[in-house]
Amino acid sequence: MSDRLERLKHSDPVLYDICQRELQRQRKGLELIASESFVPAEVLELQGSVLTNKTAEGYPGKRYHAGCAVMDDMERLGVERAKVLFGAEHANIQPLGGSSANQAVYFSVLQPGDRILGMKLDQGGHLTHGYSMNFSGRTYTFFDYGLDPVTETIDYESVERLAQLHRPKMIVAGASAYPRLIDYERLAGIAKSADAYLFVDIAHIAGLIAAGVIPSPVPHADFVTSTTTKTLAGARGGFILCREKYAKAVDSAVFPGIQGSMHMHTMAAKAFTFGYAMTDAFKTYAKQVVENAAALGEALEEKGFRLVSGGTDNHLLLVDLRTKKLTGKRFEQVLESVGITVNKNMIPQDPEKPMVTSGVRVGVTAMTIKGMGGSEMREIAELMTRVADHHENPEVLNEVSQAVEALAERFPLYEGFLD
Repeated sequence: MSDRLERLKHSDPVLYDICQRELQRQRKGLELIASESFVPAEVLELQGSVLTNKTAEGYPGKRYHAGCAVMDDMERLGVERAKVLFGAEHANIQPLGGSSANQAVYFSVLQPGDRILGMKLDQGGHLTHGYSMNFSGRTYTFFDYGLDPVTETIDYESVERLAQLHRPKMIVAGASAYPRLIDYERLAGIAKSADAYLFVDIAHIAGLIAAGVIPSPVPHADFVTSTTTKTLAGARGGFILCREKYAKAVDSAVFPGIQGSMHMHTMAAKAFTFGYAMTDAFKTYAKQVVENAAALGEALEEKGFRLVSGGTDNHLLLVDLRTKKLTGKRFEQVLESVGITVNKNMIPQDPEKPMVTSGVRVGVTAMTIKGMGGSEMREIAELMTRVADHHENPEVLNEVSQAVEALAERFPLYEGFLD
C-alpha cells in the first residue's frame, strides 16, 4: 500500500496532496457524521487491489466474460458470508450502493405507478423511500407515514390505517435519521393485512444488527437492503437480502435490470466486511457504539440540548437546537470550523427549510472505531456545548479547536499510512 502511494506522490503530486490533506482532517478532527466510519486497512487494500482490473457481468458460473473463475469464488464467498451473518435465505452483493440496492428491490416485484407506503423524509426517511425528486418518487406512487407528535416515534396505528386506506403493494421501513428501534414484527403484520410486501432498509444500523445488539428485520421482511458502510464500517457499496422465492427476481433486477459490470474490488472488500462482522472484536465494537451514543445523548441533555424522542437506541442522535437558539446550518458550520463534523438535519415538524433545519444528526460510529468511550463522549458534549454557547466568540472557538485536535490525536488513525 505504502509503495503505491509513494509512486502517486511522484506521478501525481496534486492528488497525493489531496489524499494527505484528507487523512490529516480525519486524524485531527472529531467525525460525528452518522453515516461515516473508518474502515479497516484490509478494506483499503482490497479496494485498491488487482481485482479492480477484472470486468465481469452476470453471476458465478454464468458470466458474460471469460477469466472469471477466481472472481466466481470471491463472489460466492461474499454471498455466503452475508447469508450466514444475517441469517438470510438469499443475498446479492453486486449493488454499487444503497440507493441502487433499493432501486433493484422496487424493480424486482413492482411496476411503475404501483403504490408504496414509506416514511416521511422530514421525519427520518430516506430519499429513496419516496422523495418526489428521487427516482422512487418519480417512478412509483408513494404515500407516507410519520411519527407520533408527542413521542416522536413511529406511529404504528397510523401506518396500519394508511395501509388499509391506500392498499400499497409495498411498505418501506428503515430510516436515515431515526434514533429508535423499529418494530419489524408489527410492520410485517400490517403488511400482511394489506397484502403488501415488507421491505426494510437497514443501511444505518446493519452493523448493530449483524452484531446482535439490536433486533433484526430479516425474519420478518420480504426484502432487506443495506450499505456496507456506516455501522458495518466496511466497503462503500450495497447489498440485498431476501427470501429464496424472490431470489431470481432480485438477481434479474440487479443484472441486467439496473447494472452492468459490478465492481469486483469492492465486492471483495464487502466479503471481508461480512467476515469481520462475525468476529468477537466487531461485536465488542458494536456494543460500545450503542453505549457511546447513549452516553453522548445523556451528556448533551445535561448541557441543555433537546434530543428528538428523548434519546437513542442505536448509533445516532437527532438534536433539536431550538433550545440553543441555533439553526442546524449554523451549528454545522461553526462546529466544522473547530474540527467537529456533523450534518444539519430536519427534526419532526421542523419550521425551518431543508437546507437550514432546526437540528443536527450526530453519530458515534467513527469515534468508537478509534477507541473512544463514555468519558470521551462527555468531553465531546462539553466541546459541542462551548461551541453552541459561544458560537460568535473567536477566542473560545480557537480554544475549542485546539482541544478537539488534542482529543483526536489521543486516538491515532492509520498510523504510518501516507506518512
